[in-house]
Amino acid sequence: MLETALAAAERAGVLLRDGRPDDLGVAATKTSPIDVVTEMDLAAEKLITGHLAEHRPDDGVLGEEGASVDGTSGVRWIIDPIDGTVNYLYGLPSWGVSVAAEYRGETVVGVVEIPSRAETFRAVAGHGAFRNGRPVRCRTSPSLDQALVGTGFNYVQERRVAQAEVARRLVPQVRDIRRSGSAAVDLCDVAAGRLDGFYERGLHRWDWAAGDLIAREAGALTGGRPGEPLGEALTVAASPGVFRALQPLLDALGAWHD
Repeated sequence: MLETALAAAERAGVLLRDGRPDDLGVAATKTSPIDVVTEMDLAAEKLITGHLAEHRPDDGVLGEEGASVDGTSGVRWIIDPIDGTVNYLYGLPSWGVSVAAEYRGETVVGVVEIPSRAETFRAVAGHGAFRNGRPVRCRTSPSLDQALVGTGFNYVQERRVAQAEVARRLVPQVRDIRRSGSAAVDLCDVAAGRLDGFYERGLHRWDWAAGDLIAREAGALTGGRPGEPLGEALTVAASPGVFRALQPLLDALGAWHD
């Protein structure tokens, strides 16, 4: 499954990097007029699902842009062909191809291809996380006031306003906040020690499936509200010490609701 995921993500990354048209435009919108789909999202998802159908025909598939196949093997692939579509549309570098495999509901393989950085992050459950074949680990936890934290904002206006208020109240309590525009990239940056933590409300499974496994295999903790798994209400990932301080603070700030 790892080799299949690596090959699919690499092929999609090459297509997206080398095949991006100069006049790339919006093919459709989703939750709001600024939540966009480009023709390249659709082409990349078609490439990935075709690769999976050829090499893993009995598996299920769930893709952000509509791919949905019921399988018989107990394996389901979770695909985000471009995580960071708005960045890709504008020619900004923070976007990635996210491919994960679940077995009976548990993520067992995760790959995030980041073509602009020439980086491939990968993980297999229980076997560590790697960037370009070399092991990565999250940073040693600083105190929360020295932590660099990533976040993101939803495309629905009311939710963005609430998220901005949470960020306003959080920023005096941490070193600083970063917003890259790609949850998959941010989760890999937690794994690689480039961020001490990350949180966001409103993410879907395809946004975090691969990155969550990569972050956990690099030593990070992940979850949602205290005592709950990560999900659409809230996703939190951080080095252990930062996680233990950040998660209850985000809960108190109401990061889990609009």
